[in-house]
Amino acid sequence: MFWNIQIISGFCGQGLDQENDWNQTWYTHNPELSNCFQNTVLVWAPCIYLWVLSPFYCLRLYCHGRGRLPLSSLCSAKLLLGFFLASFGFVEFFYILLERRQEIQQHLVFLLTVCVIHWERMRGCRSSVFLFFFWLLGVVCSLIPLHAKVQLAVDQGLSPDIVRYLAFFSYFALQLAQLFLSCFADRAPSVYLFFFQNACPVQDASFLSKILFWWFIFKGYRSPLQAEDLWSLREEDTSEKIISDLEEEWTAEQENHLSTSIALGSRLPEQAQFLRKIQKEQKESSQMLSYIRNQQISSYFIVPSFKPLSFSFYLSLLLGFMKDEDAPMWKGFFYASLMFLLSCLQSVFNHQYTYTCFTVGMRVKTAVMGLVYRKSLVVNSAARRTCTVGEIVNLVSADTQKLMDFVVYFNAVWLAPIEVTLCLFFLWQHLGPSALAGIATVIFIFPLNGFIARQRSKLQVQMKYMDGRVKLMNEILNGIKILKFYAWEKAFLEQVLGYREKELKTLKKSQILYSVSLASFNSSSFLIAFAMFGVYVLIDDKNVLDAQKIFVSMALINILKTPLSQLPFAMSTTMQALVSLKRLGKFLCQDELKPDNVTRESFKSDVDGVVFENGTFSWSKDGPPCLKRISVRVPCGSLVAVVGHVGSGKSSLLSAMLGETEKRSGAVSVKGSIAYVPQQAWIQNASLQDNILFGQEKKESWYQRVLEACALLPDLDNLPAGDATEIGEKGLNLSGGQKQRVSLARAVYRKADVYLLDDPLSAVDAHVGQHIFNKVIGPKGILRDKTRVLVTHGMSFLPQADLILVLVDGEISERGSYQELLNRNGDFALADSDDDHIPEDLGKLTKVDKARIGRVRSFILKLDDTVFLLTIYFWLMISIFPLSQQVKLEMYIEYFRTIGLPLIVSIVFLYAFQQAASLSYNYWLSLWADQPVINGTQLNVDLKLGVYGALGFAQGIAIFGTTLAISLGCIIASRHLHLDLLNNVLHSPMSFFESTPSGNLLNRFAKEIDAIDNMIPDGLKMMLGYFFKLMEVCIIVLMATPFAAVIILPMAFLYGFIQSFYVATSCQLRRLESVSRSPIYTHLNETVQGASVIRAFNEQSRFIMGANHKVDHNQTAYFPRFVATRWLGVNLEFLGNGIVLAASILSVMAKGTLSPGMVGLAVSHSLQVTGFLSWIVRSWTDVENNIVSVERVKEYADTPKEAAWSIEGSSLPPSWPQKGAIEFQDYGLQYRKGLELALKGISVHIKEREKIGIVGRTGAGKSSLALGIFRILEAAKGQIYIDGINIAEIGLHDLRSRITIIPQDPVLFSGSLRMNLDPFDAYSDEEVWNALELAHLKNFVSELPDKLNHECSEGGENISLGQRQLVCLARALLRKTKILVLDEATAALDLETDTLIQSTIRSQFEDCAVLTIAHRLNTIMDYTKVIVMDKGHIVEMDSPSNLIAKRGQFYYMCREAGLL
Repeated sequence: MFWNIQIISGFCGQGLDQENDWNQTWYTHNPELSNCFQNTVLVWAPCIYLWVLSPFYCLRLYCHGRGRLPLSSLCSAKLLLGFFLASFGFVEFFYILLERRQEIQQHLVFLLTVCVIHWERMRGCRSSVFLFFFWLLGVVCSLIPLHAKVQLAVDQGLSPDIVRYLAFFSYFALQLAQLFLSCFADRAPSVYLFFFQNACPVQDASFLSKILFWWFIFKGYRSPLQAEDLWSLREEDTSEKIISDLEEEWTAEQENHLSTSIALGSRLPEQAQFLRKIQKEQKESSQMLSYIRNQQISSYFIVPSFKPLSFSFYLSLLLGFMKDEDAPMWKGFFYASLMFLLSCLQSVFNHQYTYTCFTVGMRVKTAVMGLVYRKSLVVNSAARRTCTVGEIVNLVSADTQKLMDFVVYFNAVWLAPIEVTLCLFFLWQHLGPSALAGIATVIFIFPLNGFIARQRSKLQVQMKYMDGRVKLMNEILNGIKILKFYAWEKAFLEQVLGYREKELKTLKKSQILYSVSLASFNSSSFLIAFAMFGVYVLIDDKNVLDAQKIFVSMALINILKTPLSQLPFAMSTTMQALVSLKRLGKFLCQDELKPDNVTRESFKSDVDGVVFENGTFSWSKDGPPCLKRISVRVPCGSLVAVVGHVGSGKSSLLSAMLGETEKRSGAVSVKGSIAYVPQQAWIQNASLQDNILFGQEKKESWYQRVLEACALLPDLDNLPAGDATEIGEKGLNLSGGQKQRVSLARAVYRKADVYLLDDPLSAVDAHVGQHIFNKVIGPKGILRDKTRVLVTHGMSFLPQADLILVLVDGEISERGSYQELLNRNGDFALADSDDDHIPEDLGKLTKVDKARIGRVRSFILKLDDTVFLLTIYFWLMISIFPLSQQVKLEMYIEYFRTIGLPLIVSIVFLYAFQQAASLSYNYWLSLWADQPVINGTQLNVDLKLGVYGALGFAQGIAIFGTTLAISLGCIIASRHLHLDLLNNVLHSPMSFFESTPSGNLLNRFAKEIDAIDNMIPDGLKMMLGYFFKLMEVCIIVLMATPFAAVIILPMAFLYGFIQSFYVATSCQLRRLESVSRSPIYTHLNETVQGASVIRAFNEQSRFIMGANHKVDHNQTAYFPRFVATRWLGVNLEFLGNGIVLAASILSVMAKGTLSPGMVGLAVSHSLQVTGFLSWIVRSWTDVENNIVSVERVKEYADTPKEAAWSIEGSSLPPSWPQKGAIEFQDYGLQYRKGLELALKGISVHIKEREKIGIVGRTGAGKSSLALGIFRILEAAKGQIYIDGINIAEIGLHDLRSRITIIPQDPVLFSGSLRMNLDPFDAYSDEEVWNALELAHLKNFVSELPDKLNHECSEGGENISLGQRQLVCLARALLRKTKILVLDEATAALDLETDTLIQSTIRSQFEDCAVLTIAHRLNTIMDYTKVIVMDKGHIVEMDSPSNLIAKRGQFYYMCREAGLL
C-alpha cells in the first residue's frame, strides 16, 4: 500500500498524507477525494481499460465479423462526438502549455475510441458492450471531479478559470452523450431486413436493452395475437442448426466408443448381450446429458453467488451506523444506496441467468423432439411393437418438459451447497463456535431431504401409469367407432380410470413426501437460528444477542432460504430428469432397421427387378421366421401375383423387399426405386393433391392421367374444393375405397421402377377394381413396363399375371403361370376350383356363391352432399384455431370449486396462521435485541428462547399442513377434471371425433392433464407461500416506518398494473404455443403409422423437414412467452428494490426514533422482497399459464353429446330383441342440422330371420341406414322399431349391446386376446373357445404361448389383417344377437377361408336378421331380399331373382359386375 502511495505521490508531485486524506474522505460530514486521487486513478482507469482490452476486442471483431454496416446517423453522431472529445486535449494543451500532461493522454484516448467505432461498423457490430462500459466508467469517474468543480464554483465562482470550467463541463456532457448513444443499437443492413423479415428484436437490441429486456415488444394487450405476429426464430434456435450440431457431437462420441465396442463385441459371450444393451441405454442418456452440459456451461458464469457476502456485510454496516450516535447521515444514505445498487445488480444477473437457462431448455426440447422423430423413422418392427404411439408422444411432451425444468434448476444442486457454506462461514464470524449448531442442523436436514428425494424417485412409476393411460387413450381415440358400435365405452373407461387411480395414488404418496421436504426446508431458517441462538446464549451468560448479531445472522439465514428451498425442487427435478433421460435413452437405443436387410441397386432393364436367394426372414431377432427358404427372381417389367391363405406371409414378403423384416439368412436385392401401396391405406392430413404428389413436382398432364387411371375423377366432383380439399386425419372424410385409390395414385404418380401392391383392389367396387386393373396394373395399364408385385385374393386377375407365387406357412409352395398351376392340380388348383361361375339359369342364383372377393366401403361418414364436406373442412380448420380471450375468472372458480370450499378455507387459515407465527417470532427477536444489557447479560433468556422456539415450531407444523392440504386439494381437482374430460369425450358423438384431430384430444390427456397434476399445485404452493411472506414483510416495514406506506401503496398499484398488462400477452402466447404443439403430436402419430410408406418412397428427409418446421413454429410462441416473464420479473424486482431503498432511507432518516432491533427487522426482511417478487412472478405466471390447461380440458364440456347410455327405470326386457324384426317408418336422417336429408322417407319392414342385402352407388345412403340402426346418427324424422320398441326411447348401450356389427376395418386394442373378445368378462372360457373355433381361429390361438392371454400390440399389429378380421367375427359369434349387420367383413380373407366364414355365418345366424351392405353383388344373390338405394331413397326392394326379372337398377348393376 505504501509503495502505491509513493507512486501516486510521485505522479502528483507532492508528498501524500494518507491519514489526512482518509480523514478528509471518510471521517467527515462532507466527504471528498484528494486532488491527487482525482487526477490519477479517476483519470487513468478508463484509459487503462481501453488500452489493455481494445486489442483483444478488435481481434474478436476480426474473427467474428458479420459484414459491413452502412454509415447511419447514430454511427455518425458517435464518430463526431469522439472527434470533439479528442479535440479538447489539443485545445487544453495550447491553453495551459503542458501544465497537466495526463489530460492530454486522456483526450488522446478518444482518438482510439473513434477507431474502435469505425472498426465495429466495418465488422458489422451494431451494439458495443465494450464501449458501453468504457463510457459508463468514464462518466462514473468524472462524477467526483464534477462534484468537486461544482462545489468549487459555488464557493469561489467561475471567474478565476472560466475557460477550464466550461471545457470540463462540455467534456462531461459529451461523455454523457456518448453513454446515451451507446444505449442504442445501429440499424441492420437493408439486405438483412429483406432476408430476415419479422426477425427477433433481440438481434437489433443494444446491450442495455438486452440485459433489461426492454427489447421485448407487447402486441397482445390491445389486440389479440395471431401466429403471424410472432417473431421468426434466431438461426441458433432453429431445429436444423440444433440437430446438426447435436449430430456432430453424437457422431464424434460414437466414433470414440466404436473401436472399443468392436473389440469387445468379438469377445463377449451371448449372456452378456443384455448388459451391453443396458450399457448402450446409459450411454445414450449420458450423451444427452453431455449435450445439455455443453449448451449450459456458458450460463454458469453469470450465476449470482455473491449475495451472502455483500448483503450481510452492508446490513452489518447499516446497523452499526444506527448504533453510532455520532455517525454522519451521509454514511447511512451511502449504505442504503449500496444495498439498492446491489439488489438491482442481483435482479439483472438473476434474470439473465434464467433467460439463458430457458434458452438452453428450449434448445434441449428441440433436440429431444428431433432425435425422437428421427428415431421413429428407423426403428424396426419389433421395437415398434414395444414403443407405442402414446409412449412416443409422452417422450416429446412430458419428458421434454422435465428435461427443460432440469436445465433451469440443475445448477441449484451444486450451487446451493456453495451458498450454504458461505453463509455458515460468515455466521461463524458473528457467532463463533455456536455456528456449529447451525451446521449440525443443516447436516441433519440435508440427509433427510436426500432420503425423501430417493423415495420420491422410486415413486416415478407414476410415469409408467401415465404412459399406460395415454397409450390406452390413443387406442380408444383411434378405435372410437368400434367402441360405440359394440357399446364398450364403459369397459375402456374403467380401464383408463384404473390407470388413473394408480397414477394419482402414486402422486399422492409423492406429494406427502414433498410436503415433508418443503416443511423441513421452509422451517430450516428457524431451526438453524433456534439452534445457533440457543447454543450461543446458553453456553455463556455473557453472550448477548444484540440487533447487529441477530439481524445480520437472520439476514444470512434468510439468504439460506433460497438455496435450501430450491434444493429439494432441484433434486426432485434432477431425479425426474434422470428417469426421463433413461426412458429417452431406452427409446434411442432401440434396434433399427438394418441397411443390409435388402440390397438397393440402380435400375437396369436387362436384369431381374427383384431377387430372393434362399432368404429366411423374421419380424424380430429372436422371433420365429415369418418367411423361410424364399428363392425367387422377378423379371424386370413383369407382373407377379402373390396368393395364399390368411397369415401365410404375403404381406411379409413385400416387407422383406422393403427391408422391414429381419434378414436371418440369404439375400434380397431390388433394382431401382420403389413405390409401395400398403394393405391399409395411409393418408396424410393434407390436401388430396398433396397426398398424391407426395413431395413431387406437379406435372399436369401426368397428374390428370393418374387421376383418370385410378378412377378418382368422379370423386373430385363430389369434393368441395376438388383435389385441393383438405383430407382429415387418417382420411376421415374419404371412404375406404377412396383412400385406397389415393394410396394407389400416390404410387403411380411416383414413376418408380418397382411397384409393391398389397391387395389394393379389395376395398373398391367390382367395376372400379376392373377399371384400375385394366388401366394401371394389368398388361395394358400405365404400369405395364414396370416391375409389379401384387398381393391379391382376387382370382379373376390371376390369368393375366406373368408369374404366380403361392405361399403356405411362409414358404413358396408353388410358382408358375396361371395355366401351369392349374395343370399341376396342387393347392392353387384346388382353391381355384371353388371359384364357380354364376350359371345362366337365374333360378340358381339363390345358391351360395363362394367366389366372394374384395371389400366395400367403410362406415366412415360419406355422402355426396358437398355442403357436408365443406362443414367437415370448416370444423377441421376451426378445431385448431386459438382462442384470443384472456383466461376467464370462471376457470379459477371452476378449479377451486372442484377442490371444495372447506378445504380452501382450511388452506387460507393455515397460511394466515403460518405467517402470523412467522411475524410473531421475528417481532419477538426484535424485542429481544432491544432488551438492555445489565451487568453484561440479558434477563429471562430461557423464557425468550422458549417462546421463540414454540412460535417457530408452530409455523413448521402449519407449513406442512398447508402444503399437504394444497396437494390433496389439487389431486381432488385433477381427478374430477380428468373424469369429466374422459366422460365428455366418450359421450361425444362420432361427428365430434371426425372434426377434432386425435392429436388435439391426446394433447389434452397427456400434456394438459400433466400440467393440472403437477404444474398448477406447485405453482399455487409457491404463489400463495411467497404472497403471504410478502404481506409479512410489508407489515414489518410499516410497523417500523409507517411513512413507508406512501411508497409501498403506489408501488403495489404499479405492480398490479404491470402484471395485468403482461398477463394478456402471456396467456395468448400460451394458447398459441399450446395450439402449435398439437400438430407436432399429430405429425408424429401420422409418421409412426406411415413409417413403412415413408421409407419405401425414400421421403424421410422431407418428413424430417416438416417436423422441424412444426417444432420451430411451436418454439416461435414459446420463446417470447418466457422472455415476457423475464421482462416482467426485471421490472417488478426493480420495484422491490425500491422498497429496500425506501426502508433503508426512511430508517436512516428516523435514526433518532427507531431502535436498532426494529431497523434490523425491517431492513433484513425488505432485502427478501426482490426474491419474493421474483418467485411470485414465476409462480403467478405459471399458474396463469397452466390454468389454461383447465380451460382446454373443460372446453369439451359444452360440445354436443350423445343420448344417455342407459335409461334408469327402463322396462326393456332382458332378452330383447327376441325376434329381430326391424321396421323403418318414414325414417329420415341428416348429418348436420340444416343440411339436406341423407335418407328420405325410408319405410320398410324387415321380418325376423330375413337376410337383406343393401346395395347402391356411392353416396346412395347404404352406410347411413346402418348408422341409423345403431343411432350413430340420430333420426331427423320418423322412427325405427325393433321388435315393436322405438329405439329412440331406449339407452344407447341398451340398443348397441343387443345388436351386432362386423365392421369393414378390423380394430384390436392392446391387451389380451380375451379382453378384445370379451372386455366385460361376460362369457366363460368355454364359450370364448367355441367362438374362436367357429371363426376358424382355434388352431392359431392354441399354438400361441399364452393362448387367450396372448398380448395384442397396439392396433393388433402383431397378427395379420385377415386374422384381425376373424377376431371381429368371433366377437359377433360370442354376442350372437338377433340382428347382425355385415359391412363386407371378409374382404381381407382368402377365398377358402371366406367360404368357410360365410357358411359359419349362415349356420350360426340362421335364426337372426342379417343386413349386409354389399358392393360385391354375388355375396347377396341367395338373400331373401335386396334393397337398392339411390340418393337416400329405396328405389327397389324384392328378391334378387325378381329384381333381375324387372330389369331395373339392380339388373344393370348385376350386368356391370359380370353376373349376367
